[in-house]
Amino acid sequence: MPNLTDIPGISQIWTRTKGDPRIKIAILDGAADLERSCFQGAKFSQFKPYWAEDIELNEEYYYYLNLYLEFNQQQKDKKDDPDHDKEESKKEREAFFAPFPPAIRQRIELSSHATHISSTILGQHGTPAPGIAPLCTALNIPISFAGDDFISPVNLTHAINTALKWGANLIHIAACHPTQTGVAPDLFARAVKQCQDNNMLIVAPGGNDKGECWCIPSILPGVITVGAMRDDGQPFKFSNYGGEYQHKGVMANGENILGAQPGTEEPIRQKGTSCAAPIVTGISALLMSLQLQRGEQPNAEAVREAILNSAIPCNPEEVEEPERCLLGKLNIPGAFQLLTGERLELSYKGVQEPHPQPLSYEERGVGISRSQVLPGNATLEALPITIPSGRALETAFPVGDCGIAVATIERTEITQGVTPSAASKLVYALGTIGYDFGNEARRDSFKQLMPAVNMDGAIIPANPYDSQQMVNYLSANPAEAKPLIWTLNQKLTPIYALEPVSGFAADIYETLILMLEGQIQPENSDDFVERVSIPARLTDRTVELFSGQVVPVISLTNTRGMYGWKVNSLVDAALQTVITGETAPAQEIAMRKALSSFLNRVYYDLQNLGQLAKDRALNFSVTNAFQAASSFSQAISTRMQLDSIEVEKSPFCRINSDCWDVKLKFFDPENGSRAKKVFLFTIDVSDRIPVTLGQVRSWSVRK
Repeated sequence: MPNLTDIPGISQIWTRTKGDPRIKIAILDGAADLERSCFQGAKFSQFKPYWAEDIELNEEYYYYLNLYLEFNQQQKDKKDDPDHDKEESKKEREAFFAPFPPAIRQRIELSSHATHISSTILGQHGTPAPGIAPLCTALNIPISFAGDDFISPVNLTHAINTALKWGANLIHIAACHPTQTGVAPDLFARAVKQCQDNNMLIVAPGGNDKGECWCIPSILPGVITVGAMRDDGQPFKFSNYGGEYQHKGVMANGENILGAQPGTEEPIRQKGTSCAAPIVTGISALLMSLQLQRGEQPNAEAVREAILNSAIPCNPEEVEEPERCLLGKLNIPGAFQLLTGERLELSYKGVQEPHPQPLSYEERGVGISRSQVLPGNATLEALPITIPSGRALETAFPVGDCGIAVATIERTEITQGVTPSAASKLVYALGTIGYDFGNEARRDSFKQLMPAVNMDGAIIPANPYDSQQMVNYLSANPAEAKPLIWTLNQKLTPIYALEPVSGFAADIYETLILMLEGQIQPENSDDFVERVSIPARLTDRTVELFSGQVVPVISLTNTRGMYGWKVNSLVDAALQTVITGETAPAQEIAMRKALSSFLNRVYYDLQNLGQLAKDRALNFSVTNAFQAASSFSQAISTRMQLDSIEVEKSPFCRINSDCWDVKLKFFDPENGSRAKKVFLFTIDVSDRIPVTLGQVRSWSVRK
């Protein structure tokens, strides 16, 4: 594809819009080189991930960087040779990379990939690498730097949650985690679903595994899967297809895509599904910009449906295996017409742009800086750049000899656009307590200090992984709780490291020990702890666990709000507030069952990290189950059952507060035409410990 303007419809849609700065695109990839000229004047920033560390950008790094750039130029010259041997070039590339330190190679490769696709999306016109939506806002969120964890579900979850907090309208995810089942890790799948529920569109490449293969996240429901086709319209043989891809994927140009590369102003042409996907992301951003232009709110689902429903199926007479085309080829004029009801003439006013010209923000009357706007008073730190392996990168991308850009994000007020929740450092999360040693030496030190155990008359060495032995040891030696890495787990997976601080640290450690002790009690014990709630504040630090997993650190300042309970006990306590002597036994049983279902649904079906304001409100509604119990008592008395749980920003709130409405909707399973009943209670999450406001309100709504 010589130029983007050769894609039917792009030149014409540019006469209507080249993007709107209120449309925010999160690019989840490596870390792009923001110093390239194509990004100068763009509203483009980077986020410094707390879950990954960059390598040192020293002389050794730049030495290999220069070698890499020179080698790629040599390879480019060879491609112009008609006698060029692809297999020989492949061998040359592997031999070239052999002396590279793995971390440096990974960093260079991923930086190249991120720089290339970012320029395709929002490269400024009039530069060597013009993009599709140059006037939109973008945030580059590196999934990883120089490790092998680019496709780590934990890193991906952190990155997508960052995009959610930032208030993105579009999320471009470059990672491609191979899967045979199409089932994603639960925590990541929920994070994707949460973004979609908050009106965000996710686009991802389908991968280059040469067959009926799938990737996470592109296989997930609601995600637009993008395959790659050649300049002649034929699907690439390496482009994945099959399964759910056939119902949710489109083909876009993926050959000879021009894009920027780090360290040089010389653009490069590349191919693959990773090069095709940003074209769909850029077009989606333009369609959302048109929605704003028409006085509408950005509608992610409407844009997704317009792109999928307008796709042009491959002609079996022209394509040997039409199933490789997924739903069909990207149809920009068709998507435009489905979304706006207007025709996008392919020769609009006879205007053709052989090469896109720059259109500055000043021409649009928009004040722009290199800083990035965040919700509320949150900040994102200055960010470097990184690279790992194991993702859907088609080819190595050359990198120049310049440094990597560092952009900052200032404190400021949020701009217009989709803002699902305000960002803050507060955390109110649910889970279970665990502990970790961090390394072998720390583990062995505990094994050495813990007393031996008498097992049926035999004296055996202590096992520091035995929670009962650890509780016994810590109860006798409370000071030993500090060297441990305490964790909050969800489904046995650590999500946070807990750090007690301030003058109440000793009390917090004691509470953690008691919670751990409660978790190992028999389930029929009154002291059994099934779940805990942890109010804390997110720090900018991470810690590496013994397994190698890196988790963010949250600080605990006192024991207020730290609760441990089992579902049945919480239900009993809640029902005591609503059950009277006149309550029928059958009604009490129904209320108990419904309230237990509500609690378990939040634990498992709506599980979250407790960082977003709406998530803190939802989690607190479980801790404070008494208000939910009053709702269930009224609903059950009229033979209704729980239908849905919704959390919305409250239109009414106190000054300097952050209020959210938790809505419980009930329906009548025996009468489908009966109106639904809504019960609402409001929660203020502005403080470390959320609080409820007012009484439960209720009303009826149409089905």
